[in-house]
Amino acid sequence: MGAHHLHRDEALSLDQFGLDLEEHPRRAARWIIHAASQGELEAQALLGQILLDGRGIEQDQALALQWFSIAAERGHAMAANMAGRCHEHGWGCVADLSRAARYYRKAAGQGLDWSLYNLANLVATGRGVAQDQASAFALYRRAAELGHAKSMNLVGRYLEEGLMVPADRATAWDWYRRSAEAGDFRGQFSYAAVLISEQRWDDARHWLIQALSLGHLKFLRKARDELLAAKIAPIADITAKYAARCAEIGDQSDTQIAARPAATQPVADARIT
Repeated sequence: MGAHHLHRDEALSLDQFGLDLEEHPRRAARWIIHAASQGELEAQALLGQILLDGRGIEQDQALALQWFSIAAERGHAMAANMAGRCHEHGWGCVADLSRAARYYRKAAGQGLDWSLYNLANLVATGRGVAQDQASAFALYRRAAELGHAKSMNLVGRYLEEGLMVPADRATAWDWYRRSAEAGDFRGQFSYAAVLISEQRWDDARHWLIQALSLGHLKFLRKARDELLAAKIAPIADITAKYAARCAEIGDQSDTQIAARPAATQPVADARIT
C-alpha cells in the first residue's frame, strides 16, 4: 500500500523538535525513535507518522498504528485522529469504521478540528455509525468555527441547500468565502460559483485559478465537467485550463475531453450548480 497522502495540516509536525525531515530524514527518524522509546509523547505520535509515511524509516503501517494508539491512549489528540484514519482506511489493519469513529470521538472531545471533520464525514454518510445529518452539521459547524477550511465549505453547502437547517444563501456564501480564504480548493470553487452568479468575473477567475492549482484529479474532473456544462463565455479560457490540467494528470478520456471545442453561452445564462 502506498503513502497515505494526508493534507499537510492533518499530519503531525516536527517543528517542536527543530528537526529537518526533508534534508536529514534518517537522522530525524533515529532521534524520534530514541525519544519515543523514552516515553516522549510527541515523539511517539511522530514515530507513528513517519512509519505511516515511510520517511527516514521503512514504511510499516501496522507499527505506525501501534504507536498512534499508544500516544492516543496517553491523550495525544492528533495521534487519536491518525489512529482513526488508519482504521477508516485500513492502513496497517483491517478497516473498521466503528473503531475509527471511536478514535475520532476521542480526539473531537479534545477539540481537534480534523477529528470533528472526520467524524462528521462518517456521521453524514452513516459509515460505522448511525447516519444523522443534523449531528453531522453540528460537527462540521464546530470544526468550521475552529478555523477548519474544509468544514467551512460544507457548512456553506448545508446552508445553501437547506439541509437540516433553514436555507440561508447569504450566510452560506460567507462560509464559502471564508473557506476559500482559508485555502480549501473546494471552498474556492464554491465561492467562485457565487462570484460567477454575480458576474464578478475578475474575482471569480482568481478563485478558480487557486482551486485549479490546489485540487486533486477527482475534484478537477468534477469541476471541469461543471464548467463545461455551464458554457460561460467570460471564463472559457479558465474552463480550458481545467480540461488541460485533467489531461495532464489524468488518462486518455481526459485527453479526449480536452481536445473537444468548448461551446459557450451568453453571460445572462451563466451559472455553476
